[in-house]
Amino acid sequence: MKYLEYKNGDKMPILGLGTWKSAPGDVYAAVKEAIKIGYRHIDCAAIYGNEKEVGKAISESIAENIVVREELWITSKLWSNAHGRNNVIPALKQTLADLQLDYVDLYEIHWPVAFKTTVLAPEKPEDFAINEYPIPDTWKGMEDAVNQGLTRHIGGCNFKVAKLEELLLSSSIKPEMMQVEIHPYLQQNELVDFCEKNGILVTAYAPLGSSDRPAGMKAKDEPVLLQDELINSLAQRKGISPAQILLGWLTHRGIVAIPKSVNPVRLKQNYESVEIVLSHDEMGEIKGLNKDRRYVDGSFLIVENGPINKSNLW
Repeated sequence: MKYLEYKNGDKMPILGLGTWKSAPGDVYAAVKEAIKIGYRHIDCAAIYGNEKEVGKAISESIAENIVVREELWITSKLWSNAHGRNNVIPALKQTLADLQLDYVDLYEIHWPVAFKTTVLAPEKPEDFAINEYPIPDTWKGMEDAVNQGLTRHIGGCNFKVAKLEELLLSSSIKPEMMQVEIHPYLQQNELVDFCEKNGILVTAYAPLGSSDRPAGMKAKDEPVLLQDELINSLAQRKGISPAQILLGWLTHRGIVAIPKSVNPVRLKQNYESVEIVLSHDEMGEIKGLNKDRRYVDGSFLIVENGPINKSNLW
C-alpha cells in the first residue's frame, strides 16, 4: 500500500473503501471483507446512514485480532444540519458512538452549506442557515474537535478554491484534506494545484463515475466513465479492469481514492490497483479526457429562490 503523510507524521493509505450508497447489511459485510483483504482506510459519513454497521464491522475485526485500531484510518463527515461551533462536537460524538471509536483520524465538513438543525435536505429557502452558521464559525467547532482529541485531522469536502481561500484566512488549524469529485472526466486541476501549493492533501470521491448513485441524480444520456473507449483500451492492453486504470490514474497523481464496492472480487481488484504502473504517455492520454463533467453536482442544494445555485456552489 502507498501512503500520504500528514504534517505530524500520520500516514493515510492512498486507497480506501467508500461506504456511500452501500445498502443495509451489505456495508457490514463489505467492511469486514475489505479489512481481511488488507484495507486500512474506511471513508464514512453520518448522512450515509450506515455508520453503526461500519462500526460493528470495525469492532468485530479488532476483537478478532484481524487489525488493531492504530492501523486503521477512519474518516467521517459533518452533515449540513450540524453546522455552527456548538453543534460540531455533539455531531461528532454521535458518529463516534455509532462507529464504536474514541476518535476518528479525519473529520470533514461534508458541504460548505449550512441547514437549519431540523433539516436533513432542503426543500425551501427557509431550510438554509448560511448566515446563521458561517463556515468560519463551524470551523471553530472542527478545531475544538481536534483540541479535544476527538479527531486527529480536519478538512472539508466540496469546497471550491475561493471558499477554501477564505477558510485558510480564518482558521487557526488549517484544513489538511479536501475531498472532492475527481475522475478523468472531472480532473479538478485548478483545485488540486491550489491544494498542493497550500499543503492540503486531496481525496477523490466518485473515482469510478458513481454509476450506481440514485436515479434522481443522473442526467439522461450521461457519459459512463467505466465504458470510456480509451480507459477500456488501456485496461485490455494491460490485462486489468477499467476500474483499476481509473484508480491507478488517481494514485499516480498522489490523490487518495475511495471507491465503493460490496463485491469481494472487485474489492480485491480495487485494492490491487495501487500497484498499477501507467507510463507518462498513458497519463497524458487520460489527461485528454477531461470534460469538466460532474456526476454529483449538488442539485439537491438548489431550491426555488434559495441561496445556492451552480455558480456560487462551484
